Amino acid sequence: MRIAVIGTGYVGLVSGACFADFGHDVICVDKDESKIDALHAGRIPIFEPGLQALVETNVKAGRLGFTTDLTEGVKGAEAVFIAVGTPSRRGDGHADLGYVFAAAAEVATAVSGFTVVITKSTVPVGTGDEVERILRENNPAAEFAVVSNPEFLREGAAIDDFKRPDRVVIGGHDERAMAVMREIYRPLSLNSSPVIEMSRRGAELTKYAGNAFLATKITFINEIADLCEKVGADVQEVARGIGLDKRIGSKFLNAGPGYGGSCFPKDTLALLKTSQDYEAPQRIVEAVVAVNENRKRAMGRKVIAAMGEDVRGKTVAVLGLTFKPNTDDMRDSPAIAVIQLLQDAGARVQAYDPEGMEQAAKLLQNVDFKTDTYATIEGADALVIVTEWDAFRALDLKRVKALLSEPILIDLRNIYPREVVETAGFKYIAVGR
Repeated sequence: MRIAVIGTGYVGLVSGACFADFGHDVICVDKDESKIDALHAGRIPIFEPGLQALVETNVKAGRLGFTTDLTEGVKGAEAVFIAVGTPSRRGDGHADLGYVFAAAAEVATAVSGFTVVITKSTVPVGTGDEVERILRENNPAAEFAVVSNPEFLREGAAIDDFKRPDRVVIGGHDERAMAVMREIYRPLSLNSSPVIEMSRRGAELTKYAGNAFLATKITFINEIADLCEKVGADVQEVARGIGLDKRIGSKFLNAGPGYGGSCFPKDTLALLKTSQDYEAPQRIVEAVVAVNENRKRAMGRKVIAAMGEDVRGKTVAVLGLTFKPNTDDMRDSPAIAVIQLLQDAGARVQAYDPEGMEQAAKLLQNVDFKTDTYATIEGADALVIVTEWDAFRALDLKRVKALLSEPILIDLRNIYPREVVETAGFKYIAVGR
């Protein structure tokens, strides 16, 4: 099947490469010439494990191509996926749908024959209706149907999530369009991945509801962690105790410095704005957003307390800058708030991340970025682990202690056993333990 994907960001590029790997003929379209030039040269603009090899394989096989010419890319396509960005809009926090609507208007003039136009971008309820109106307005004679097909990709595990998904959600009401979607995802039948068909609005809301629920789990266990510290309990034991209940599940119950990334912050906010528009308040999600925002700076205060309440003139080593491991994504990373609070308190910060240094340098000022883990630690008055990269899980504690001016380790991801660190001679501060 011939597929066009509009947008070569995280979702668009991963989706296009995976569809091509299924055997479809895929062309990815982007207005950014530098991105397309880089892709033609074999350079991937984002870090995602396995994506470089997947793109190379399918380009070589002739199943995957890239262009800046939307008309040429969409020409003859049976399905067109809109996978452009929907960032939070400045001023009110609503999802900015400008890129989606602009893409729809261009697609309208380029389609030929019956075409399924699919919103892959994360969009508020009712967006599909507006996309349909735009298509009809710009090309009244076009034969098309609009479908919602939200993505559920985890950064760092996106390819596996795409090829072995928990579920595929398809929202639409046109039977011809639904038949096309079933054919696109037919290769997943080998993995018995459930394809759930529902209304278009139901599919749009499913994406937001799913992310809001996961954000709620993270925020819930973070607040339980605070209580654990007060009463002398271990949040990891509590999380295991509740997570083994199949009704709850163990995922997203790791206490830490709060959620970040490209999805949870903007999607919870967009859901709140939608709920206000429809006068259906989401009080739980409101609390989640507020608690998570406060949490990040609270972790900075935790570091300051561990260092004796006065960090002016002291140096703090920060390991991990991205919002999670196996990505270079710095968007809303807890590390940003932690570092900025430390700087506000007068501390010097030296930091390292395996993949996020380039992006971090654009967002953080006056940080001494180092080239490796131990260079970051050397001479610091405390070590803070903010992101749980595998490279930080088995540090040579004897070497770390020798490099630090003071043997203080603040583990905001709970990746070390307390007894191991304290036996090595450290003052150890964790979260909820």
